[in-house]
Amino acid sequence: MKDVLIKSAFSRILAFTICISWTVTTAQAQFISGVSKPGPETIKITDVNLPEVKYANMITAEDLYEHLSTIASDEMEGRETGYPGNDMAKDYLVDQFTSIGLTQPDGGDGYLQKIAFTKSKWEENTMKVNGKEFKHLRDYMTFPTTNTDTEINTDDVMFLGYGIDDPAYSDYAGQNVSGKVIMIYNGEPMTADSVSYITGTKELSPWSGELGIKLELAKQKGVKMVLIVEEGLKDFLFKNRKYLVGAKLDLGDFTQPGPWANHTYISSTIAKEIIGKKTKKFVRLRKRITRKGKSKAADFRNTFQMTMKKDATLISGSNVMGLVVGSEKPDEIIVVSAHYDHIGRKGDEIFNGADDNGSGTSTVLELAQSFAQAAREGNGPKRSILFMLVTGEEKGLLGSEYYAENPLYPLANTVADVNIDMVGRVDKKYTDNPNYIYVIGSDRLSMDLHDINEQVNNDYTQLTLDYKYNDEKDPNRYYFRSDHYNFASRGIPAIFFFNGTHEDYHQPGDTVDKINFEKMTQIGRHVFHLTWELANREDRIRLN
Repeated sequence: MKDVLIKSAFSRILAFTICISWTVTTAQAQFISGVSKPGPETIKITDVNLPEVKYANMITAEDLYEHLSTIASDEMEGRETGYPGNDMAKDYLVDQFTSIGLTQPDGGDGYLQKIAFTKSKWEENTMKVNGKEFKHLRDYMTFPTTNTDTEINTDDVMFLGYGIDDPAYSDYAGQNVSGKVIMIYNGEPMTADSVSYITGTKELSPWSGELGIKLELAKQKGVKMVLIVEEGLKDFLFKNRKYLVGAKLDLGDFTQPGPWANHTYISSTIAKEIIGKKTKKFVRLRKRITRKGKSKAADFRNTFQMTMKKDATLISGSNVMGLVVGSEKPDEIIVVSAHYDHIGRKGDEIFNGADDNGSGTSTVLELAQSFAQAAREGNGPKRSILFMLVTGEEKGLLGSEYYAENPLYPLANTVADVNIDMVGRVDKKYTDNPNYIYVIGSDRLSMDLHDINEQVNNDYTQLTLDYKYNDEKDPNRYYFRSDHYNFASRGIPAIFFFNGTHEDYHQPGDTVDKINFEKMTQIGRHVFHLTWELANREDRIRLN
C-alpha cells in the first residue's frame, strides 16, 4: 500500500514518482466518498441451505488465526522480498494451495510465477560544483538502478534546453556533446499559450512523458552525464526517499549497464551555481525557446565533480497463484489478490506485518478453500477465479506489476480484480463499530462493480461500507498504493478492501495478538459473496 500503462523499462522503474492524468476523467467517474450502511429493516440472508451462504460460512476466525499465526510469525522475519522469510512464506502458501486442491495456472512454474529483481544501493555518491559540496537526497537525487559507476571531473557544463532531438525541434542540432555533462529541463518547449512546438497542439509529445527517451538519446550521442533540473526537488525527494534510503528493488536485471546515459536530478540551487554570473544569458536562452521554438546551447565554465559507485545484486522472488476453473465460462477470470510480503526486520526488531498484509493473505487462503470446496461439490463458479498472492508490493507494487506485464491469462479476459490489503485491525474512527471496511475504487471503472458490492452487503453481510478514501482528493492516495492499481491502470475494474491505518502500521507492533479475527471473518465472508456474484452472474460487469 502509476496512472497509465508504463511503456518502457525506465518509466516503469520511475513510475511511482510520476503522477500522470488518470485515463478516466472526473466527469466519468463517480468518486463516491460517503458512508453506506443497510437500514435496520433490511433482511439479512442467512439460510445455510443456499450454497453461497454455506461456503461463505466456511471462512472462520479459527482458520484465519491458524494461517496468520504462521504467516506473521517471528520465524518468517517480516517476509521481506528477496530474503529467506519471504521464501518461507511462499513455501507455506504453495503447501496451502496444494492441500486445497487448486489448479496450477497455465504458463507458470507450478503455483509460482518467478520474478527477477535487482537490488541496488549506492556505496558512494558525491557532487561538487565550483568546490562546493552538495548532499545526495538533499540537493540532488540519483537512482542507482538506472545509473552506472562513474567518475567525472570537468571544467564546463553545457545547457542543452530540453535534451530533445525531433524533426520539429532539436536541442542537439549542430552540437558535439560527446564526453560532456549536459543540463536539461524536463518536458518540452511550449509557446506562451501552452502549445507544444513539437506537436503543434496543446497535447504533449512522448518527449514529455518518457524521460527514458531523452536518456537513451543522450547515451547514443556520447553524453557522459545528464543533469535534470527538478524545480520541485523537495517534493520529489519526499515521494522517493524511502526507495533510496538503503537498498532499492526493481523488476528485471539491472546489474549490467542499460541504454541510458548516467543522470541525476538537481535542485535549482545547483543549477544556479552552475550558471554562476551568466544568469541573464541563461534567461535569454530560455526565452528564445519559448518565443521562437529554437534552441541554442551554451557552455557554462565551472568545475563539476561527481563520483557514483553502486552495489547491484540480482535476486529472485515469486508470485503464488492457484486457479478454480470456471464451469461455464472458464476463459473469463476473476482475480482475488493480496500481497504476502512485508518490510522484514531491522536489527533484532521483526516487522511481522500481521495486518499488513498477513490479514489479506490469510483471507485469500480461506476464500480459495471455500471456492475449491464449492467446486468439488458441484457448485463451482461459472467463471474461473485466480487466487493471486504477490510479492514486492512494499517495494513499489512490483509483483502485481510483473503479472500485469506478463499475465498468465489475457488481461482482456480478466473481468475484475478484488484486492485485500489490511483487513484485520480497527482504526480510531471505528473503535466502537468494528464491522466496517473502507472500499476504494469500486466506482472508478465500473458502476456495476460498485452496485454489486452494495447489493451483496445489503443481502448477506451488512457491514458499514466507508468510501472516505475513495474520494478523488484523498491526500493519502490509497487508490494508487495497493496491487489492484496495476489492474485498474490497464482498464480492469478493481475494488480494494482496507481497514485504515493504525499506530502499528509499518512498526514492530503489527502482531497477531492485535488482530480482530471476528471482524476479519466478516470481511472475508463479504469478499466471498462479492466474488461469488462476479463469478456467477450471467453478464460480465461493464466498463461504464
